[in-house]
Amino acid sequence: MSLARAAASDFGVRAIPLAFVVIWSSGYVVARFGLPYAPPLFFLSARYLGVIALMGTLAFFSRAPWPKTLPDAIHVAVAGLAIQAGYLGCVWCAIELGMPAGLAALIVNTQPILTAVISGAFGEQVTRRQWLGLILGFVGVLLVVSNRISTNGLSSVAIVLAVCGLFSMTLGTLYQKHFCPFIDVRTGQVIQFIAALLVTLPVAFVFEVPRIEFTANFWLAYAWSVFVLSGGGVSLFFLMIRRGRATEVTSYLYLVPPVTALMAYLMFGEIFTRAALIGLVITSLAVALVVLHAGNSERIRA
Repeated sequence: MSLARAAASDFGVRAIPLAFVVIWSSGYVVARFGLPYAPPLFFLSARYLGVIALMGTLAFFSRAPWPKTLPDAIHVAVAGLAIQAGYLGCVWCAIELGMPAGLAALIVNTQPILTAVISGAFGEQVTRRQWLGLILGFVGVLLVVSNRISTNGLSSVAIVLAVCGLFSMTLGTLYQKHFCPFIDVRTGQVIQFIAALLVTLPVAFVFEVPRIEFTANFWLAYAWSVFVLSGGGVSLFFLMIRRGRATEVTSYLYLVPPVTALMAYLMFGEIFTRAALIGLVITSLAVALVVLHAGNSERIRA
């Protein structure tokens, strides 16, 4: 491989986490555009259908490999239920029930710390330097969302849903990392989103009023959620789980709240406070401490 090609390949690998953070952060912007026109679970169900069609088409024409055994497929489906149906469904419903986005972000973004605690059972070790990074990251997130945290009118159901979303995403990430890390991103998403749809859609019919207003904003949010958030963001998440340790991968989620706040400032004119700016700096340092640690631990690499 030539030096130029090797440099380009190395740059592409290093750009994956940055692209993931930017795409993942846009999910909150998409929710702002799309949720006024459809209840959360119906919106998510429609999104899952779109992803199944997209990835199914890509898998068919590219002849992507499917899991070789039924147990392998079940592992993929279980991870999908946790990451897609459990995490997204719980968090979006919590916000729909009145939980402020800032508080939801604070709860969900304790995931890197929870992942570090639980990952010990899966054989991953977290160094002192990484623990420092994880704690700093949480402090940074707290600064970013500090002006958005409110408990006015907050229900216990919303809190329970947000916490369930946190545990669902954490356990789903660890499960996928250790039981099905090498699944193809195309066929893997078909299986995961079918599993998520089979759970989400019936629950939507039980607890929500079927309603979708097909406005321009809805279609914009829907297209972005299918092609960019799932087609791009989830695929990058798959690759990151495959190439890195769970604690390192989830640490990048610390960057999501500050990047989201910056997007909201640029797109909607929301206030980007000095505390948020400081939080962005702190979370960036925290992620560097977790990911770029010394020693023989794994790093995200090709």
